[in-house]
Amino acid sequence: MDFAPYQSSPPEHNRPFSPPRSNVASPRASLDNRRPYSPSQQHRGFASPPPLQHPQPQRSWNPTLPGATSGGYAPESGAYVSEFDTSLGIRLDYEACLAYLALPPLGAIILLILERKSDFVRFHAWQSSLLFTVVFIVHLIFSWSTFLSWVIFLADLGLMGWLALRAYRDADTLDRFEVPIFGQIASRILDDE
Repeated sequence: MDFAPYQSSPPEHNRPFSPPRSNVASPRASLDNRRPYSPSQQHRGFASPPPLQHPQPQRSWNPTLPGATSGGYAPESGAYVSEFDTSLGIRLDYEACLAYLALPPLGAIILLILERKSDFVRFHAWQSSLLFTVVFIVHLIFSWSTFLSWVIFLADLGLMGWLALRAYRDADTLDRFEVPIFGQIASRILDDE
């Protein structure tokens, strides 16, 4: 509607319009309106990327373009290397927590065997295996006393939870929390690998 008496035509006729849409995909994802946002729109030839995972990407994403022969997840190769990648495909922070929560020291040793990519996870697995091997020996030494065994067991559970929490929190920045003696040994072993 035109309420101004000095305008000869409504402003809708003089206003510049957006350029017509082309069939070429925009280099900016925010301008590409044809990109599917739900699995129900996958019939157009595009595959939506997987949901974002925090804190690390698992694999690089290559979207499938019309006419392309391949797409989806790129095979893991030496070209794409990230310090947040893990061999098991589990998030880095969860895997570092497993070093302390998966029946240490046995779970940490299994994690050392299976994990080859992440130095952060391997550090926590080394530290957990060294620390909880010594704690296991202390359990054996004081097994004659029921009271001391329970005190050591409760301290063991508290230590497991606290170290798992520290590993979870430090995964964003890849900081390593070192237990006074065992952390230094674990760092030295990891540096020699």
